[in-house]
Amino acid sequence: MITIYGQTYAFDDPVVLAALGAAVLVLLLFALLIVTLRAAARSARMTEPLSYHLSQLGNRVQTLSDGQERLAGGLTHVSEAQVASQTRVLQLMEQRLADVTRGMSESLQGSATRTARSLGELQQRLETIDKAQANIEKLSGNVLGLQDILSNKQTRGAFGEIQLNDIVRKAMPPDAFTMQATLSNGRRADCLIHLPNPPGPIVIDSKFPLEAYEMLRRAENQSQQIEAQRHLRIAVRSHIKAISERYILEGETADGALMFLPSEAVYAELHANFPELVREGFDARVWIVSPTTCMATLNTMRAVLKDARMREQAGAIRATLRLLHRDVELVVERVDKLATHFHQARGDLDGITTAADRAGKRAAKLDNFDFEVLAPDAEEPRVVPIAKS
Repeated sequence: MITIYGQTYAFDDPVVLAALGAAVLVLLLFALLIVTLRAAARSARMTEPLSYHLSQLGNRVQTLSDGQERLAGGLTHVSEAQVASQTRVLQLMEQRLADVTRGMSESLQGSATRTARSLGELQQRLETIDKAQANIEKLSGNVLGLQDILSNKQTRGAFGEIQLNDIVRKAMPPDAFTMQATLSNGRRADCLIHLPNPPGPIVIDSKFPLEAYEMLRRAENQSQQIEAQRHLRIAVRSHIKAISERYILEGETADGALMFLPSEAVYAELHANFPELVREGFDARVWIVSPTTCMATLNTMRAVLKDARMREQAGAIRATLRLLHRDVELVVERVDKLATHFHQARGDLDGITTAADRAGKRAAKLDNFDFEVLAPDAEEPRVVPIAKS
């Protein structure tokens, strides 16, 4: 219970409770006010540097504003400069583009001209290729014909003889050989070279057995190759023996003969893989030659023939030299006589020159009327003057 102004109130009385609540509320407000005042004091003390900073911030904002204005002016200037630069760049680009366009146009025109010229040249080359193709086709036909010739034994022999004939005619004088010469034993030699003794006439045979070499060239395995080599050895030995027996005649031909191979490949094959056949040919005095070595051998024979003919003509040459010496002596004698005549003629010319000089002087006196009258008793000549009319 509580007594206020003589009036008693219970604690649970709403009036008391309300009063208590109001009192508590007032106390709270008073405490809040005190706290607020203290906080305001502290805030005032704290706001002094804040105000200073705000003042500084304001100044900086003003500076930034001024800088922004200057930046705006600079940006305006930069923008104007950029616009002018872009304008100049665009003008330059337009000029460059015009130059490039003009250059491309000229280049395209030149390229078109060169292309047209190249197409013309290409057309000419294609025509040349067509002609070459036609020649190749023709040559292929000739090669097939040559293969047909070489496949036939008789025509192949004729081909070898023609080739040998061409080589001999190029290397030797016409009177130094005989083609298809008949020997005393009735055998006919493809070519007989007329060399003096020694060594004497030498025979060249051009009929070589080519079948065995073709078999060797077509061999596909070792057994076929061995068989082809055996046939080649037999064929070459037989041919060497036939040449030795038919064309080496004692007292009529040289002590040896030549076996002409119309192919360098066959010659190389024999010397590379069949050296024993070459040695057997040496033993039989049959020398194997190719077109190249045959030309060299014939040139050597030509030198030997030339030397022999010079020895045969040595007597005639000496006689001719004696006659030539006599002719030179006669020429010398006649030159001496001619020199004597020249000396005489020179004396006559000198006399004629002297007489001409005297005649010229006398003619000059006549031209001047400078006459001399000589009296019989006068010691010196007296000039008679001409009377004036």
